[in-house]
Amino acid sequence: GMLSVFRERSNVAIGLVIDSKGRLIACEAGRLDRPGVKVEGTPRITRTTIETGLIEVLAESVDGKPLVSPNDVTIDAQDRIYFTDMGAHAVYRIDGPGEIVRILGAADVQHPNGVQISPDDRTLYVSESGMQAGARRGVRAFDPKADGSAHQPRLFHDFYPRRGPDGMSVDAQGNLYVSAGMASLRDTSETLDVRPGVYVLSPAGQQIGFFSVPQDPVTNSTFAGPDLKTLYVTAGPTLYPTDIAKPAMPR
Repeated sequence: GMLSVFRERSNVAIGLVIDSKGRLIACEAGRLDRPGVKVEGTPRITRTTIETGLIEVLAESVDGKPLVSPNDVTIDAQDRIYFTDMGAHAVYRIDGPGEIVRILGAADVQHPNGVQISPDDRTLYVSESGMQAGARRGVRAFDPKADGSAHQPRLFHDFYPRRGPDGMSVDAQGNLYVSAGMASLRDTSETLDVRPGVYVLSPAGQQIGFFSVPQDPVTNSTFAGPDLKTLYVTAGPTLYPTDIAKPAMPR
């Protein structure tokens, strides 16, 4: 029940994940321009030691070109870091400080948003959330290879024409928890066919559960708590805890 500030001026940090050594990996978008709020920073991926607050920059550029807008991040069993860059239409992998390769580009992903990897490291999931008519709004799956590339692209689950998927999390059985849907229209071609919430997808891509979230927009989720059986969901300015033992019936 206690809240505290871990870091001021986060450089517009968005996606976060904890690695096997308890360090915080952050996608820092660097830039933000909204009414009353303007930030001009450097897009980058950082690693923070929780105990000391020491920040290490893992990536600011690829092949001499700066990152554009890092968005979401995940880690595989070998602590290799995968992150999306929405502005660059790309997905990258970091094997160590300065060791970064592009594994997916604009020919593979149009609007990369959330990213997640299966517990066995055999499937890489990327959510796409284009807003214009005809744009991809679904989760795509790829087979990651040892050399850092990704193969066998396929549509895992389609959300079109409703609001596309945002952030994702995965459980020990390989089920994917996808934030998607919305309750009110915005100036896009997205529809209100389904409720906003977290959609639970089996490893085969079938919907097997749903958690309703009463606020727009539903953006991301993660597992936490003593037994890792509480799903925490971000939506609007709110953080919701959800008991994953009580999903709604699929719809």
